[in-house]
Amino acid sequence: MALPAAATAATHILEVNDLRVAFRGFNGRAEVLQGVNLKVGRGERVGLVGESGCGKSLTVRAIMGILRTPPARVEAGEILFEGRDLLRMRQSERNALKGRDLSMVFQDPGTSLNPVFRVGEQLDDIKYWADRRRGQRMSRAARRERILEVLGQVKLPEPALVYDAFPMQLSGGMRQRVLIAMALLNRPTLLIADEPGTALDVTTQDEILRLLDGLVQEEGLSMLLISHNLGVVRAMTDRLYVMYAGAVVEEGRTADLFKDARHPYTRALMRCVPRLDGEGDLVGIDGTLPDYADPPAGCRFHPRCEFAHRRCLTRPPMIEAGQEGHRSACWLEAPK
Repeated sequence: MALPAAATAATHILEVNDLRVAFRGFNGRAEVLQGVNLKVGRGERVGLVGESGCGKSLTVRAIMGILRTPPARVEAGEILFEGRDLLRMRQSERNALKGRDLSMVFQDPGTSLNPVFRVGEQLDDIKYWADRRRGQRMSRAARRERILEVLGQVKLPEPALVYDAFPMQLSGGMRQRVLIAMALLNRPTLLIADEPGTALDVTTQDEILRLLDGLVQEEGLSMLLISHNLGVVRAMTDRLYVMYAGAVVEEGRTADLFKDARHPYTRALMRCVPRLDGEGDLVGIDGTLPDYADPPAGCRFHPRCEFAHRRCLTRPPMIEAGQEGHRSACWLEAPK
């Protein structure tokens, strides 16, 4: 029996149920998200991992309501935020949540900031409209004070100079810090971070991720972190979802998945990560992601899976595996 909305909101700040997103093009319909389910608890840090093209960013764009439509379209499912279904809200209500209670750090600071406006102007605009949607008013001076405060919070030197700078006058790491400041400006309750260090060099990426992790803990935020870097999610998340070709194939506590991965795809991902001690073979995954317009029947990973058998032509349900809350969408876990 489904829980009432109030009970759901008390347990999870975000709950995605059977989310299906499809594209329509010249070759017909392509179902990319194949019934995605995930939850983020209050104050919890959750990771979503998988190789490029598996649907991670599409999932969070559907959550944020920023799918490029057409051709992308949510065909089924629900996205509950604080117990309310975002997909059934009026657009004005949903817009009021974005940047206020629900905020996102995008992966490329080079394309996420408008190059013709100063940093302070862009942040001021976000603060102004978020306050208006709340029915609040702040003076320009008060908004500037809050912006300088959050620029300092993300460890930008001389916030006043950054406020008056154009994005092109800042380094990539500084622009990424501005994006984090932008996401934190209105004190959200849930922060979605989509590959926040992808466009940066390794050293700067580490600094940004450490900063983000510290701020999330200081502010007591819930976070959904999207990454293809297993080392990052291992260090920064409490629970983990592994995604393949538009579906979640394994979920559980991060420590449990790294200690005892059950799905063949998760194990294959783990083998792709080089070890610091130099031991173990570094093995890639044979094959490629399927064509979403003509996907294989059943489990979409079975054409690349060394354990595939006839039963894999039927899509497996999520089956309990290992520790409590650890589940895998693989027939290997089914009772014999």
